[in-house]
Amino acid sequence: MKEEGLAQPKNMTEKNKKRDSFRSQWGFILACIGSAVGMGNIWMFPIRVHKFGGFTFLIPYIFFVIVIGYSGIIEEMALGRGLKSGPRGAFLKATQMRGSKIGKYIGLIPVVGSFAIAIGYTVVVGWIIRFLVGSITGSMIDASDSGAYFGAIAGPYGSLIWHAVAIIICIVIMSYGIGSGIEKVNKVMMPAFFLFFIILAIKVAMLSGSQEGYRFLFSPDFSELKDPQIWIYGLGQAFFSLSLAGSGTVVYGSYLSDEDNIPYSAKWTATFDTIAAMLAAIVIIPAIYAFQVEAAGGPPLMFIIMPSIFKSMVGGRIFSVIFFIAVLFAGISSLINLYETPVEMLEERFGIGRKTATMIILIIGFVVGIGIENGDVLGAWMDAVSIYVIPLGALLAAIIFGWVLDKEFAIREIFKGTGRKVGENELIYTWIKYVYVGISLAVYLIGIFWGAIG
Repeated sequence: MKEEGLAQPKNMTEKNKKRDSFRSQWGFILACIGSAVGMGNIWMFPIRVHKFGGFTFLIPYIFFVIVIGYSGIIEEMALGRGLKSGPRGAFLKATQMRGSKIGKYIGLIPVVGSFAIAIGYTVVVGWIIRFLVGSITGSMIDASDSGAYFGAIAGPYGSLIWHAVAIIICIVIMSYGIGSGIEKVNKVMMPAFFLFFIILAIKVAMLSGSQEGYRFLFSPDFSELKDPQIWIYGLGQAFFSLSLAGSGTVVYGSYLSDEDNIPYSAKWTATFDTIAAMLAAIVIIPAIYAFQVEAAGGPPLMFIIMPSIFKSMVGGRIFSVIFFIAVLFAGISSLINLYETPVEMLEERFGIGRKTATMIILIIGFVVGIGIENGDVLGAWMDAVSIYVIPLGALLAAIIFGWVLDKEFAIREIFKGTGRKVGENELIYTWIKYVYVGISLAVYLIGIFWGAIG
């Protein structure tokens, strides 16, 4: 590719000189882990494991984590870093290299997807804050009916105050920027998340009857692998758990230094996301067996089943506080990543200051979110975005990187900072161009015809 093909419009280049950045590679990795570790790890992964034969489900899940981690995470990080922009700017710059400006339109798709999911996710984080407060005060533990307690919160305007608190927390963190805000907070929240879940796992191991849960969890039934569903849901769980949407990972990558090693960052992001999911399973599945409660995924697991378990547990109030603090950290770290995509777009596209852009986006998010606070409406909203928008954004980012960007430029961005010679490392690029694009397309089409698989 000719060097002038890489030249961007002068005003874009000048903007990028002032661009915020992560201050360390591990700060970046922890932020990416925070983005990936979310409700899918906590309220969906354990139930998928429970439904599809325990350890058996881990086989397709880990297989797809490796395949996608080796391609999709690397691709999105490299796309953002190479073009020093979030999805809209990156898509535009990539298509401009081919003489087209269509990228500024299709680049809005992952931005809209990220913003829409963030709006719904904020409502959930509001619920988490309410349950944390209820754990501290004892109102959650003392409630005679956990289902009714949650129903009152998940009804129309039932969590308005806590929804607002979630917004305020995000505004405060994000207003400080990348290095001073998002990176610093993730350096605290992510280690704390893992520590708290380890504490919970130790407590659950001491419960009578939990051994049956471990036996189920670690006893594979290989005959289950013949069922196509286990592979479809293993793919969906891995894809969505790794937070691939052509948005958050791209925008975080755009703040990454050229000296940092992207394959190394991708490896540890996928590894710790998987560890987080396994910790959740090791806590929740044995607890379900110990107290002989019916397993259910999604919000009922977190807001009805787990509170019921804590009520029956010695020291349940303390451990419910630990649980909901850990869950809140996972929720906030994911939420600030989701909001970062539209915030970055406002900053770059319109030259708006960081604090102003953050306030605009999050206030809009709050106002729209009020209309979907009802649990049933929220579920339909999240399913629609997850099925029709999020995987499309991931697919478009993969196509942009593998089929629109110049091959030499793409490979150079993957291996910049690794010390490896570009000419010797085409395998990852080829994997992205064919295998990962195919996987993204499959996830998108399966989601449309099959329903939510993430």
